[in-house]
Amino acid sequence: MDRNINFAYHPSGDTIAAISTAQAPGAIGIVRISGPRARDVADRVFTSAHGKKLGDIRGYRALYGRVHDSKGDIDEAIALNFRAPASFTGEDVVELSCHGGVYVTRRLLKAVFEDGAVPAGPGEFTRRAFVNGKMGLTEAESVMQIIGAQGEQAAKTALAGHDGALEKRIKKIRVGLTGIAAHLSAWADYPDDDIPQVTPDGLRSSLSYAKKELESLLRQFDEGRVFREGVDTVIAGKPNVGKSTLMNLLAGCDRSIVTQYAGTTRDVVEDTVIFGGIPLRLADTAGVRDTDDPVESIGVKRAFRRIGTAQLVLAVFDNSHELGAADFELIEKLKNAACVAVINKCDLPEKIDKQYIKSKFKHIVSISASNGTGIHDLEAEITDILGTSDLDPSQGILFTERQRDEVRRALDCVNEALDALDSGMTFDAVTVSVESAISVLLELTGERATETVVDSVFHNFCVGK
Repeated sequence: MDRNINFAYHPSGDTIAAISTAQAPGAIGIVRISGPRARDVADRVFTSAHGKKLGDIRGYRALYGRVHDSKGDIDEAIALNFRAPASFTGEDVVELSCHGGVYVTRRLLKAVFEDGAVPAGPGEFTRRAFVNGKMGLTEAESVMQIIGAQGEQAAKTALAGHDGALEKRIKKIRVGLTGIAAHLSAWADYPDDDIPQVTPDGLRSSLSYAKKELESLLRQFDEGRVFREGVDTVIAGKPNVGKSTLMNLLAGCDRSIVTQYAGTTRDVVEDTVIFGGIPLRLADTAGVRDTDDPVESIGVKRAFRRIGTAQLVLAVFDNSHELGAADFELIEKLKNAACVAVINKCDLPEKIDKQYIKSKFKHIVSISASNGTGIHDLEAEITDILGTSDLDPSQGILFTERQRDEVRRALDCVNEALDALDSGMTFDAVTVSVESAISVLLELTGERATETVVDSVFHNFCVGK
């Protein structure tokens, strides 16, 4: 399904090219060419070992040879041929793969430009795939999410979006609203025909379903945000409860210094880890206690500041000691925080007042950071407190601010329709709101998107994708 949208960068008749691999030394570098003259341009800079031309071979076939420019050979290379429409962009595409040196790939790209291609704009390959009906707008947006995924769950979410899970979910809502609008229109325009009567209760039921689904999408956007952006997480507690040992356990290396002496950690030690599929931006803070040491005192103040701004706090307590003044002070500071109480050193005889801890914290776990006991229980508590334990990325969830804004607009329209219905307004007023919601959802999936919307989607894409 072609979409009547003009390119912001180049007309569809232009042949574009860019380096599609990282601009850094690597094992392989790829220069991608797309457009009606892709094979002609490639044949000018590539000579196969057996003299074959790319125009002579079928799609999904490769040739081995050398790439060159006016100065001579650049490198050995493999040319992979894709024929329209069976390519990523829906156009003729050639990918030239050579060794991944920065100089080599840039020299090859320059040669491709000299022989007829023009530089691709940011995201222009994916944009052409969208315009040529190879993917919807939400599927196109998922490409950058795949590239930027920091962990397993973020990658699953992005891949599900690329496979069309989100678009299918949105279309299901839109089809339901379209049915409502069609029924209202037919009933109003053909009152003498045998058309089922529109009833307020039936309308309310159908609109309430759409509202429920849209609200679910918005809620899951916030839940899924932690997969994409990570969570600012502070490890806090009094000295020698095992904060640094926990930090090292989660990081998988000796990130923090661990000794038997109180006050070893005097400043914030930071690292990012993937835990339970969630990127945690960990901060191991100084032990919370009253101290006359001016340096340690600064560290304690910084610890409390970080606790106040953290999205998640892992409050560590020592199972082998009774609760002290520093513990009670920390508990008081955490009464409004998203927090997991981590009772560490569970391999030692218990002296802590667990009942008191349970009276103050909803999420509690017992672990031994020194030997890894209870780490899976900690993972379960973290996913539960962040609301990701029941989130299934494969069902299709929102993953960009644009998508969230569009769904919020559609929800506003549905709420307007329900308000019109509840206030006794005519069905015409309900129809206007329902049709507005449909229009917003069509814009969301790209089936009725303006050029401005499309420009905004691809503006932040990397060149070469």
